[in-house]
Amino acid sequence: MPAAAPWRPALARGVVLRHDPVRGADLLLLPERVVVLEGGAGGVLRLCDGVRDVPAVVAELAVRHPGAPVATEVPAFLHRLRKEGWLR
Repeated sequence: MPAAAPWRPALARGVVLRHDPVRGADLLLLPERVVVLEGGAGGVLRLCDGVRDVPAVVAELAVRHPGAPVATEVPAFLHRLRKEGWLR
């Protein structure tokens, strides 16, 4: 049986990532709601371009944020957003 293709996360259809300069925060614009992102969540989602797989996103963030627990936190965050339907 062939191995499953690696997940290359991207924003789901109808989901838009925007920066709100008034709030000084990144937002996820969903069809019927707005989610205010905290911390580095917007930076993580900007790497979810449908080209990079999860290990590549983690590797890029590990370079940008040495010593941060990206190897455990980022995959869990991305899977949580996928479960919400915000990532494909």
